[in-house]
Amino acid sequence: MKTLTTFAVCLFASGVALAQTWSVDKSHSRVGFTVTHNLLAEVDGNFKTFDAKITSAKPDLSDAVFELTADVNSINTDNERRDGHLKSDSFFDAAKFPTLTFKSTSFKKVDGKKYTATGNLTMHGVTKPVTLDVTMVGPVKMKGQGGKEQEKVGFKIGTTVKRSDFGIGTIPTAVVSDEVEVKANGEFVKQEASN
Repeated sequence: MKTLTTFAVCLFASGVALAQTWSVDKSHSRVGFTVTHNLLAEVDGNFKTFDAKITSAKPDLSDAVFELTADVNSINTDNERRDGHLKSDSFFDAAKFPTLTFKSTSFKKVDGKKYTATGNLTMHGVTKPVTLDVTMVGPVKMKGQGGKEQEKVGFKIGTTVKRSDFGIGTIPTAVVSDEVEVKANGEFVKQEASN
């Protein structure tokens, strides 16, 4: 016991903080994308089933690590036939590659509330490094349901990726753009540390 106490004192004395976890509030979050169809119109979609969390040892989240997983079978473009085509082996091949993931490797402040998050995006069995433009609001403390105080933070995230980089779809770019705009909004709640 003495050794454990000494270890804890050394950790705090050296300024090492224990990581905190922030869980996504799915009812106030969205993971979406936009492509251009026939060089004419933008078509939006999203993933209805996803999970995300942030871990950070610093209260201002300046060392945040972002992790996201989305269920490809939950893809939704408000068109059942198109959704089925996107899930097929012509595009995402959801039967073989049912999830897409992102995990950040760095989070850097650009200016004010603007940051960049660099990390690895995996889709269709291919992993590529991507950089996200991030706007962070908070963290702030507020009353949650039942009047209990909670600490929350919000993020607006965007980037552009090429579907060809991940081997998604061989359809001509005149029909569906190669560039896909990725857009996500998230509200995260700080979790209480477990004993």
